[in-house]
Amino acid sequence: MTAQTLMTTTPGQVPVTRRRRFRRRGGEDRTSWGATVALALCTVAVFTPLYATLTMAFKTTAQSVDGRVFSVPTPISIDGFVEAWRLTNFPRGFGISVFVTTVTVVGTVVLASMAAYAIARNWDRRFFRWSFFYLLAAMFLPFPVLALSQVKLTGIVGLANPLGVALLHVMFQLSFSVLLFTAFIRGLPEELEESARLDGATTWTVFRHIVFPMMAPMSATVAIFAFLASWNDFMMPSLITADSTLQTLPVLQSVFQTQFSSNYNVAFASYLMAMAPAIIVYLFTQRWVMAGVTQGAIK
Repeated sequence: MTAQTLMTTTPGQVPVTRRRRFRRRGGEDRTSWGATVALALCTVAVFTPLYATLTMAFKTTAQSVDGRVFSVPTPISIDGFVEAWRLTNFPRGFGISVFVTTVTVVGTVVLASMAAYAIARNWDRRFFRWSFFYLLAAMFLPFPVLALSQVKLTGIVGLANPLGVALLHVMFQLSFSVLLFTAFIRGLPEELEESARLDGATTWTVFRHIVFPMMAPMSATVAIFAFLASWNDFMMPSLITADSTLQTLPVLQSVFQTQFSSNYNVAFASYLMAMAPAIIVYLFTQRWVMAGVTQGAIK
């Protein structure tokens, strides 16, 4: 259905707006079957491994090696979860992952928002403009390219531990996060900031009490991206952390798989416990991801 607006006037009368509606050729809107089939295939590709993980985790050891991966476990057993909890010392690994992820999320949101505010409000100055381009260029340098230098540097300064991993996560998340924050801040009205400055507010006061609260949608988006990247990272913790007892969950899963490769129910139970927090967080916060990115792009 489309609408066309026609303006009709007569002497001494106010212009009247008439709407004439036209029906699309062929009647109702057509369904894009190609896109529907593609989305259905993507859904199957995502949920099939998840279903296999769920069924395998609740099987007994005998059921997990019978060759029927997609069969429903009968009876349902939680022995795999109990054994995985004990063998991998799951509470310690979970606590380390929570610590690394929390430092990453908080550090990324705070540093990226302040850097983006300084860049967006001083764009006419060459230093800030080139700083933005410098951060964008850093997006093309992933951690594997710089792995050797980072391993040596963290060892020299005594950061070959979870804290060093968290700091590196923050550094590698800054480029993309500053890009999102800068696009969002450019769309914020500057009148409120100018009014606060006339009342004697400092730059820090303006940012803390006016700008940062208005960036809540984008802050949530950046926090989600930082959380998923930090929680699921395997390479950086495995290379940076020197003490094997202080590894995060993804690294523990790798050690677990190579050591107990025949106990599939125990391994999949451990995988499920490790990825459950990320799935839960994303299910409750995924609506902010597209909303924040869309607002930043439009503004």
